Amino acid sequence: MTTAITNSVSFSSSRIKHFTPLASPHSYCKPFSSNFCCKNSRKNSVDVYPNDVANRVLMDIQNSGIIACLRAQSAEVAIEAARAALRGGVSVALQCLVQEYPSASIGVGTVLDRADAKDALKLGAKFIMSPAMVKEILDDVAECQALYIPGAATPTEILFASNAGAKIIKVYPVSALGGVEYIAALKKPFPHIPMVASQGITLDSVGQYIARGASAVVLSDAIFDKNAMGERNFLLINQLACSAAFKGNEALIHTDVLFCSERLILHGSLDGELVPNPVKFTE
Repeated sequence: MTTAITNSVSFSSSRIKHFTPLASPHSYCKPFSSNFCCKNSRKNSVDVYPNDVANRVLMDIQNSGIIACLRAQSAEVAIEAARAALRGGVSVALQCLVQEYPSASIGVGTVLDRADAKDALKLGAKFIMSPAMVKEILDDVAECQALYIPGAATPTEILFASNAGAKIIKVYPVSALGGVEYIAALKKPFPHIPMVASQGITLDSVGQYIARGASAVVLSDAIFDKNAMGERNFLLINQLACSAAFKGNEALIHTDVLFCSERLILHGSLDGELVPNPVKFTE
């Protein structure tokens, strides 16, 4: 199972377990706040900060662009790596991290059944991710106590999950299905369905996925580098998280500019003059 955060992290273990908070011997800079994009004007972002957990997490995902997925062999390494990522501007999900970072959107991934989902919620997970659609999990979070992100690979699966009530859908395994071009193709018939691109995504491709329609991307090895994890090089993980947060924010801002440009064109008359009340940028 995996733990996740927005500007988020997701952890992986065979079962969800209770973790004891550890004193970190490292200090990290945090140049980018997880709230950096909370007020962006992106077309699929939420305008008003919602009261329920599910929609708050959805807003965080759409306003950050990054969900970091952490898999570790031990609880100690997982905690330290997650702290490094959180301090770099990206989020993760374990019980002690929920207590340390109460405002972060922290969740658990690779949840395959209702029992594991309930365990994750008891530990404080704010969102649940699956590689496929598990209807029982969606039913259990229907009261918005958490956000469920089911996985889907085909247009049929995406439409089914959306019609069943999923607020956002993970397209998995996106790289094997065609990568950026596949996301772009899916968004043509489903422009109204928020999608998270997952699997095989690098830091350099974050902007491409978001520009072509993804609301966010899932990053795993791109942040939690295998060599860095093995060597417990948490400073490098922090640096990679900082880079991921920056690229996600940069991509969202660029998308905002393009969207506002499109709206201005649509509001223009044939002779190029703008009609009253053009779109305004949100600070």
